[in-house]
Amino acid sequence: MAFNDLFLRAARNEQIERTPVWMMRQAGRYMPEYRAIREKHGFLEMCGTPELAVEVTMQPVDLIGVDAAILFSDILVVFPGMG
Repeated sequence: MAFNDLFLRAARNEQIERTPVWMMRQAGRYMPEYRAIREKHGFLEMCGTPELAVEVTMQPVDLIGVDAAILFSDILVVFPGMG
C-alpha cells in the first residue's frame, strides 16, 4: 500500500489535486473479508486486538481506494474499563 497524504494535506489547508474521499462505516457486513474475520472473532475482540482492528480498518481502504480510514472501534469499548 502506498502512502496517501491527500487527506492530511487537505486538513492543513494545503493545495490539493482533488477532494479527498473519506467514508463513515467503511468496514462491515457487505465485505466477505470482514465476515470471514467476524466468524472467528467477537466484535469487541476485533475492536480490542490491534492486529484485528488494523486489518478490518484497512480492508475497505484497499478495496474501495478511499483516502482516509476510521479506526475500527465502537463506543462500547469504554464500558469494560468503567467496570
